Amino acid sequence: MTNEKSWHRSRTVWGAIGTIALSSTRFLDASPEIPDTAALVDISIGFLTAICGVISLFGRISATTRISRKEI
Repeated sequence: MTNEKSWHRSRTVWGAIGTIALSSTRFLDASPEIPDTAALVDISIGFLTAICGVISLFGRISATTRISRKEI
């Protein structure tokens, strides 16, 4: 990419960090007991959302090319 900016000026990075942080709050509510099905689904969705946030954060930081804005 031709234009460079610091990581903390990227809206994508902050969006990914927010996604990771908010979805991780589900793990703080988890109890050591065996959860019921609804709680297990809720925790699983939070975990998968956090993983997707990590992937998008890594993708943004390691990106070397721009996304084209060409009309379809």
